[in-house]
Amino acid sequence: MHQGYLNSAPVYQALLTRRYLTSKIMPLLSSLAVMLCTTMVLVTWSVMGGFLKVLLDSGRKLVGDVKIEWPNTGFAYYDELIRDLEADSGLTVTPRAGQRSTAASPPKGLIIAAAPIIESFGVLGLPDGRTVNVMLKGVEPVSFDRVTNYYGTLWWKPLKEPLPKDDDKEDPRLQNLTRVDMLIPGAVPDDKSDAWPAMLENGKNLQRYHTGSGQVKPAVVLGTEVTGYNRRSASGVYVPMRSRSRDSDGNINLLSTFMPLDGEVTLHVLPLDKKGRGIEMQSRIFPVANEFKTDVFLFDKGVAILPLGELQKMLKMDAAKRLQTGKPGVRIVKDPKTGEEKIEMASQDQLTEDPARVTGVLVRGKDGVDARVLRDRCEEIYAEFAARHPGEVPLAASMNIQTWQQQNAGFIGAVEKEIALVLFLFSMISLVAVVLVLSIFWSMVSEKTKDIGILRAIGASKMGIAWLWLRYGLAIGIVGSIMGFGLSSLIIMNINPIHEWMGRAMGIQIWDPSIYYFTQIPSDLRWDKVLLVLGGGIIFSVLGALIPAIRASRMDPVRALRFE
Repeated sequence: MHQGYLNSAPVYQALLTRRYLTSKIMPLLSSLAVMLCTTMVLVTWSVMGGFLKVLLDSGRKLVGDVKIEWPNTGFAYYDELIRDLEADSGLTVTPRAGQRSTAASPPKGLIIAAAPIIESFGVLGLPDGRTVNVMLKGVEPVSFDRVTNYYGTLWWKPLKEPLPKDDDKEDPRLQNLTRVDMLIPGAVPDDKSDAWPAMLENGKNLQRYHTGSGQVKPAVVLGTEVTGYNRRSASGVYVPMRSRSRDSDGNINLLSTFMPLDGEVTLHVLPLDKKGRGIEMQSRIFPVANEFKTDVFLFDKGVAILPLGELQKMLKMDAAKRLQTGKPGVRIVKDPKTGEEKIEMASQDQLTEDPARVTGVLVRGKDGVDARVLRDRCEEIYAEFAARHPGEVPLAASMNIQTWQQQNAGFIGAVEKEIALVLFLFSMISLVAVVLVLSIFWSMVSEKTKDIGILRAIGASKMGIAWLWLRYGLAIGIVGSIMGFGLSSLIIMNINPIHEWMGRAMGIQIWDPSIYYFTQIPSDLRWDKVLLVLGGGIIFSVLGALIPAIRASRMDPVRALRFE
């Protein structure tokens, strides 16, 4: 009777599991270990995943979703290509031979905007005599903003509220900056004029306007870290610094290095012909309109933006009539006086119309459209465009068309590998929970040997005894994982207040905005990550109970009952 009851309805398993779990301190320690390990992995994964997400979102600034590129020498008729891209009807992408389609039926209207760009290396001469190497981006501001949200990256602009960590309100943008000669064109100058709106407009238009001279000059916008004249504080704000330079007499002069007010830089570039050969170094002085900040240090440190037309002129990529040199030949001419014919050398040089060129076109797709689908559609559109201009633009097969992730695969891959390495190490540390559960259960099996003998004597099967301990481990894993999820959620939702409290109470600043370039600690708690970590905690707990469960199931009931 007892045997049939035990085998058909193992009520004793639930009863003993609940009793052991609530009356013993050691199982609670096991749950605590599982909770701490789960919390550690979830918080780490969330913060590092948030860092990568913010990095990717920031990285799209100044780049867009897809770039169609022919570097150095560039390609012509880009206005026509942009019209084709923006008129896209979203037809189904036909995969090339040997390529799998990334979407069965892409949505209509994949492309929102497209913008021309020239990218070239240059050298900037700074007011204090230093030179810095930069990546130059020649753009049309309006179309460039439609693709990249360029206007949103401009740093020097009116600010009503301080940044989250700027408790001392040291951000200069919070104060009015009176400069009569920095007004927006058309504004009426007075003593209360604020220069910040003018700087914002200058940055948007890539120009600098001075009411004193009445001139509007093409200007550059630099990354906030290019010149080294801006000091980044721990609160994440920039404060312009003064710099020194030594003149020819050896005297040291203080320089006003707030570049958007008075700063000028000398730009040096090397134009290339259509065969990639250098022509002649070009130099030009540009005022600085504003500075931008993308939160990607590589961009903020090494990029300068200027008007597309100005860079085209400097690189000899603008539309012009140019002399095309041909091979020398001969021609027959008649003397008008004598009527005699004679042969003379003739040049086959001719004046040709050379259209303007760019090195690339940036494309922005609709929100939610897979970047690979967008890239495939751009490839099709470019192929149709190239077919209309045979021999005048690069072939579609050789054109470089890449998504933002592909363009920065090395950088993104390094961050992803770092996240994977940290998670692997923390997962190995989490194996402590397995060892702890195993050791506690091993001890409890020894302690409960007589109980196991009694259960076996009244008819409990080996599988029933094993399942008792596995069920016990499962309960510990579920309880510990749920508590870990609750604790990690509480930490992640309040991670910035917790960090600020640590700074005030203990003087600890783990997340320094001047190093990480984000004023707030980012986080990205996703349910797929949560379920994976919780499942891992439960499985680890069951694995920890497996060996003690096998040991308990193999006990001889007679010896177990005689155990002291």
